[in-house]
Amino acid sequence: MLEHSLLLIKPNAVQHKHIGHIISLLERGGYHISALKLFRFDEKLASRFYAEHVGKSFFPGLVQFMTSADTVAIIVEKENVIHDLRELIGAVEPEKRKPGTIRFLFGEGVTENGVHASDSDVSANREIGVIFGS
Repeated sequence: MLEHSLLLIKPNAVQHKHIGHIISLLERGGYHISALKLFRFDEKLASRFYAEHVGKSFFPGLVQFMTSADTVAIIVEKENVIHDLRELIGAVEPEKRKPGTIRFLFGEGVTENGVHASDSDVSANREIGVIFGS
C-alpha cells in the first residue's frame, strides 16, 4: 500500500545548493514526489510545525535556524515510506550517521542536519497539513 510522508530540505542544505542532490537520492530510492514547495518559515509557522519542542532548551535556536533561509517541503510516496525515508536520511547525531545517508552527505551538525522527515503516519499527516494546508 502506498503511504506518504514529508521531507523538509532545511535552510543549510538549500543555501549550499543540495536540493537537486537530495531529490536525486529520493528518485533513485524509488520515492514518488507528489508535491514540492519552496517557502520560508516565519516564527509562527515554525512554532506550529515544531510544537512538540516548545519549551525545550534547543527550541529558540531551532526556530532561528529554520527561519534563516528558504526550505523545500516535499511530499513523498512509497510503500513503507516512513521507515525507508528515516533510513535514507540517517541519524540526527553526526557520530551515528551512516555513509550514504542524506545527513551524512549534507548535514553540518545536529540542528543543521540538512533534512527533516516525519517519524510516524500521525506526524506525517499533521506536518503535511501544517505546510501544505489540510
